[in-house]
Amino acid sequence: MAFTKNGRAMHILICGMDRDIFNNVEKATNAHDMWNMLEVTYQGTNSLKETKINILTCQYELFNMHKDETIAQIFSRFITVINSLNALGKSFSNIDLVNKVLRSLPRAYRSKVVAIQEAKDLTKLPLEELMGSLMTHEILMKESNEGDQEDN
Repeated sequence: MAFTKNGRAMHILICGMDRDIFNNVEKATNAHDMWNMLEVTYQGTNSLKETKINILTCQYELFNMHKDETIAQIFSRFITVINSLNALGKSFSNIDLVNKVLRSLPRAYRSKVVAIQEAKDLTKLPLEELMGSLMTHEILMKESNEGDQEDN
């Protein structure tokens, strides 16, 4: 019975890979060894994984909105860092993520940040809702700036 389960597991793994990857794992004699080889292929060794986590954590900690960056762009960049960390086994609570985004915004968003902090329960605020709120504010700020330029 164990041989059958192992054979099925190996077959399932092999069906999901292309020829180049198969060449890396074809010498495996059981599904467990094959899985470990795939893990090293895609995640690297433990030291490489730790190095990636350290680099991405540093990117997370130093994360700030760049000049001339839109809210959509900042969220895209932020989600990329978060997803990469999640794939390596490091995760953050929702409130940590929300607070990080709010802290990364420039002074022009301070009034909106304060309004969000006072009006919303940040522990339950989804990132998507935060993004929508900030995008709305961004549009209103641009509209206001265009109106100010027309007045001059």
